[in-house]
Amino acid sequence: MVDFGLRWAFAFILLVATYNPTNWNYVRWALDTWAEGSKPLIVFFGLLLLVGYIIYFRATLRSIGPFGMLLVAALVGSLVWVLYDFELLNLDNRSANVWLGIFALSVVLGIGLSWSIVRRKLSGQYDMDDVDE
Repeated sequence: MVDFGLRWAFAFILLVATYNPTNWNYVRWALDTWAEGSKPLIVFFGLLLLVGYIIYFRATLRSIGPFGMLLVAALVGSLVWVLYDFELLNLDNRSANVWLGIFALSVVLGIGLSWSIVRRKLSGQYDMDDVDE
């Protein structure tokens, strides 16, 4: 469980570092400082974020595939719907909705990165990529 928590936390941090409703994110910083001559730094940090996304998306696509990603997103979306239907969640606040979307995407990426490990522990079967461990 701790392993999944760390994988999810890193996915959440990656998404929050890229964009969030506050002024503290890569997109806002890059747009605000582009004209000031910070282009090399903007490109460097953009490439760092891209590497993080490639790691997460590649692992997620390999472990659960596009259908699995859609299924996990549908599960998270249906949970939001249930919470909204029981009036435990209010969707009128735009910032809260962005945070909710970031959370949902981080759950998809966290599950995608952890799924091969969970499947191996449950079934005892290794993926072909895991044989050298």
